[in-house]
Amino acid sequence: MSLEDALYPLLKFYEAAPQPVKSLAGRAYRALPPSLRYGPSYTRFQNEAREVETWDAEAIQRYQIKALCESLMAAAKAPFYEERFAASGVDPSKFESLEQLADYPLLTKQDVILQREQMVNPEFDAKQRLYITTGGSSGVPVGFYLHKGVSRPKEQAYLEAQWSRRGYRTGDRVAVIRGSVTSSKAGGAISYYDATRNWLILSSYHLTLERLPEYVAALNRFRPQHLHAYPSAAMMLARGLEQTGLKLDFKLTSLLCGSEKITAESQQYLEHFFKAPVFHWYGHSERVVLAAQTRTSNHLHFWPTYGFVEFGNPDAEGNQEIIGTSFHNHVMPLIRYRTGDYAKITDGVASEIVGRDYEYLVSASGRRISLTAINMHDRIFDGLLAVQFFQAQAGVVECRYQPGPQWQSNLEAIKRGLLQKLGDDFTLTLQQVSEVEKTSAGKHKWLVTHLKS
Repeated sequence: MSLEDALYPLLKFYEAAPQPVKSLAGRAYRALPPSLRYGPSYTRFQNEAREVETWDAEAIQRYQIKALCESLMAAAKAPFYEERFAASGVDPSKFESLEQLADYPLLTKQDVILQREQMVNPEFDAKQRLYITTGGSSGVPVGFYLHKGVSRPKEQAYLEAQWSRRGYRTGDRVAVIRGSVTSSKAGGAISYYDATRNWLILSSYHLTLERLPEYVAALNRFRPQHLHAYPSAAMMLARGLEQTGLKLDFKLTSLLCGSEKITAESQQYLEHFFKAPVFHWYGHSERVVLAAQTRTSNHLHFWPTYGFVEFGNPDAEGNQEIIGTSFHNHVMPLIRYRTGDYAKITDGVASEIVGRDYEYLVSASGRRISLTAINMHDRIFDGLLAVQFFQAQAGVVECRYQPGPQWQSNLEAIKRGLLQKLGDDFTLTLQQVSEVEKTSAGKHKWLVTHLKS
């Protein structure tokens, strides 16, 4: 097991510690060699991510067949999959070609919500499993298990490999404007220093024109080489600098923009304004598939050694659902998993991820909170089938939730968790519903708003 996975349960205590304590502990941790922090799998996946770009189609196919067979064999040991595979008449021991995967049943998020514990490979005990939840952007946070010492080191290796396409090097200084909570108060602190990674963590919840000078001062002190931000946060920073005339007194090497879609126009604007290349990618908490821009293309190409990707039938707009089968996570493989994310696909390449758009809640003081930042990677939502936000008045939000059959009421914990992110200039109510509102195509709506943009 990697040291990072062993210490993961203590992360919330580290984040809550005073800055001097975090800095001391973080610098000591960062001084350790990566092989100790991330474990031996990290080096393996580093090499794999670097080498796969030189492989031919035959080598890639051999790798995928072997990895799929291993995932299917591991899945078949779990009661849920054993029953599913038998009912479908499929036998992982006879898996020999990529085409055979289409014979296996699709897996939905609701399957994972209701049957998670039955999907765990019993050959792995609790010490080898790491519980994680998704952000909930396509309905409700979904809980699942990763393989300790494998899943997170793999993710780290592949992220670093793709970021290197825009000049990132391990150990570079990075300023982050994503979903980290720096303060639950509207007028609270905007940043803290994460010494474990040499990153400056900036709030995406407090980024307003009034507080922009604080962001500029913090960035100019830290002088990062890269800005790792939600596209919406990067756009808010750029527009704010443009409107106020405030300046950054350093040059960025790159902007690393994930978790939300980014239009070609937005990418061009950011690259022109910051005079630095933008790098965009698609991934998700389940770590099933990963796609990224290449060195020469702004379209998203799926890593063939990360996981196996398929695409659903085109809808009325020509968008196809991304369906993935995980590699390497033999604790709880996800087989033909319907991600709920849609893309415009041509020859296996995504020109655009549909959804994951810029959706905002507006506070009483005018702060705009991206729902991407509100995504709750938290066990407090276990047992719910869907969550949806409704807003008709600035500063007033209703969280609608749809219980599942095994849900145990913990409304106060949900309310505390949400208000910690929303801040003290929001009023929040919780409302149980039999079903959340959906689009005309039956897709989940993360936000229903009657506010004028």
